[in-house]
Amino acid sequence: MHEKQEIFDFMGGRVRMMRGRYNPTCDAVWLAAFVPGGYKSALDVGIGTGGVALCMHKHFSQGKITGIDISPDMLQECLTNSALNEVQFSLLCQDILTWKTSDTFDVVVSNPPYFKGSPAKHNAHHNVELRDWTRACLKRVKPHGWFCTIVDAAQMSGVLAEIADKCGDICILPLFSINNVAERVLLRGRVGSRGKTTLLAGLDINAKAILRDGLTIYEYLAKLSPQC
Repeated sequence: MHEKQEIFDFMGGRVRMMRGRYNPTCDAVWLAAFVPGGYKSALDVGIGTGGVALCMHKHFSQGKITGIDISPDMLQECLTNSALNEVQFSLLCQDILTWKTSDTFDVVVSNPPYFKGSPAKHNAHHNVELRDWTRACLKRVKPHGWFCTIVDAAQMSGVLAEIADKCGDICILPLFSINNVAERVLLRGRVGSRGKTTLLAGLDINAKAILRDGLTIYEYLAKLSPQC
């Protein structure tokens, strides 16, 4: 067997990361591709080693991204990865569940710690109550700003309930595996809006247009249905 390379990449090499305590999965790429463009400020809740934020920057380089995480070790690795990609983020060592601030953002994104089991080796959150997590994230969104997240499909209901309580223009996108069962669900809502909810047709979680070619979901859907 070959040893794992010290540096790995996403989006066809557009994002490069050092292998470390936590190595982002395709969830990070999908979430970044789901974020509406045109924002001036964004908050990545549980930024970890920077996977989502780095992919977001490649899609929308004009926006300022702030990252929050409770793990100093993860934030240090995020700093290394941002330097590797010649990007600067504002990083805060805080717990979103107890963070005392009045700061709000055009977009708040989170790939939450929805996994169960023993505590993570990287000293980050685990086994959190996702409804509490979602509620805390929504408080950091400006009026008519966006909240975007990705969750395990089995844990979608509580997160969606919190989003529906504060948001309109909700968009739901299932991501399917080879078993024809949704593994992940992307959720997006606009705080204070009364717009309708849209359920998009599911996509293949291994879609190369997103993971390798670096398209946003909106670009990908336009290619699938150019008449729309």
